[in-house]
Parts: sequence; structure tokens; C-alpha cells
Amino acid sequence: MAQRVTIRKRTPYNTTSNKRRVVKTPGGKLVYHHLKKLATAPKCGDCGIALPGVPALRPRQYATISKTKKTVRRAYGGSRCGDCVKQRILRAFLVEEAKIVKKVIKSQQK
Repeated sequence: MAQRVTIRKRTPYNTTSNKRRVVKTPGGKLVYHHLKKLATAPKCGDCGIALPGVPALRPRQYATISKTKKTVRRAYGGSRCGDCVKQRILRAFLVEEAKIVKKVIKSQQK
């Protein structure tokens, strides 16, 4: 017959914050290990891919690490991925170019 395992925390319900794993101790006893929730990596706000260079942590752990570990040394670092930043810069440049062309055409028509 299998050995009984007692719950170590007060919550008996099988919720996401109450995950457990049965572990055998060196003394041969079976005990529950309460597991923490898995962390998800921060995502790019535009395309939704996980941001490279920023660790996947639980929200409270970001308060304990330094700012250099939370961001990337780039415009929009830690918020947008490099490809999206490149796209934004290119789009802004093309919009400005279009404005200049529009102004030149308007001045030539006069």
C-alpha cells in the first residue's frame, strides 16, 4: 500500500497557486514539495515575442534585480524587440520623407 502524504500548507484545493510534487526524502519518507508558479518572459508590445536579454521572472522578483538586467541598452529596450524598433525608426523616417516630398511638390506647383 502506498504511503500517505500530508499537506504542509493550509489550502487543500488543487489551484494554480497550490501545486505540489511528491518527493522522497533521504529517510525514505514521502513529503509534498510546494512548487512556485512558472515565470513567463516579458513580451514585445508590438509583435508579442519574448524579449531577448530580459529574464523571465515572477513580477515581485523584478524589484530585487538591478535595472541593467531588466532592460536592453537601446531605445525602447525592455519594452519592444529590436526588429520592431527598427521598423518604427524606418516608418518615422519614411513619414518625414513623405512630408518633405509633399512640401516640395506643393512649392513647385505655385
